[in-house]
Amino acid sequence: MALRSSRVVFALVLVVLMLALAIPAQARPGGVSRFATLPEGPGHPEGIAADAEGNIYVATFEFTPANRIYVFGSNGQLKADRTRNISYSPLGMLVVGNALWVADFGNGDAVKYTLPLSAASAEAARIDVCGGAGSNCALNAFAVDSSGNLYVSDSFGGRIFKITTAGVVSTWFADARLQPGSHAFPPFGANGLAFSADGKTLFVANTGDDRVFKLRVSAAPLAADLSVFAESLNGADGIVFDQQGRLWVAENQNDRLVALNANGRIVATRGSFGGIRKGTPIGLLFPASPVISGGFIYVTNAALALTPATGDEPEEDVTRFTVTRIPLGGRDDDEEGDDD
Repeated sequence: MALRSSRVVFALVLVVLMLALAIPAQARPGGVSRFATLPEGPGHPEGIAADAEGNIYVATFEFTPANRIYVFGSNGQLKADRTRNISYSPLGMLVVGNALWVADFGNGDAVKYTLPLSAASAEAARIDVCGGAGSNCALNAFAVDSSGNLYVSDSFGGRIFKITTAGVVSTWFADARLQPGSHAFPPFGANGLAFSADGKTLFVANTGDDRVFKLRVSAAPLAADLSVFAESLNGADGIVFDQQGRLWVAENQNDRLVALNANGRIVATRGSFGGIRKGTPIGLLFPASPVISGGFIYVTNAALALTPATGDEPEEDVTRFTVTRIPLGGRDDDEEGDDD
């Protein structure tokens, strides 16, 4: 009887191992998979947003427009009739109610579209925030407070602008620590923005300085209200909170996403770069902006060839650009215990 039981156990173990080997890499623990592939045309997806219906908006970022705002359904299928051609260089995007806000990097404007977006949608509003591109102006990412006021980061000037629901613009906070850091690579300072659940703290990623800061929210925050939340995050780019209170950070130079706990410690990691196959990046390549929708994190693979001046060149050029989807639920092999 014992021998028979041992054979049964061995057979079950063998079946489990065979099934594990048969599961494709993208379906293994962590569930990192390609959500969508952009059509031919403008590449380098950067900005991303999601609406209440589960549609995913993806903006391409080329320094020389034209660019596009693509709209994908939750199944990853392109809604071609809702793709909008634009003649400027967009960075961050955010859906607020029935509006899609886009940061116009080249002109220093916040651009508003009324949803649903269509190929023929006109701009519902264009707000001059920082007077056009230059050494002290680079609009990047959005956040919104509980009252509906918008906040947008300036990656060159180290500023955070506030746009009231009436469209009034002010410099809400400015600090040299939000400018590109000492090594300044990639050369962007204040980038991703995210409010804490209680709205009392605004978190700000500084890409060039590899840090995430936290800023105590008030009508007129002071320099003393800004402090370091986490550091040594290689190319901290877009950020977003999940329902567990973890702050997810896109490390564009490490080709991964990391989750930070309330103490700023890494408690989970997702993704890696698996090379380029027939012009398509495998996994994450320069992940820029994350958004959460329907239990998943969606992240744009900007796939920018931004490397220090070492003469290094990629072995193969990226010709097909992608968006990655990562499930939030469960644990994976990269996840560590919370040390709170």
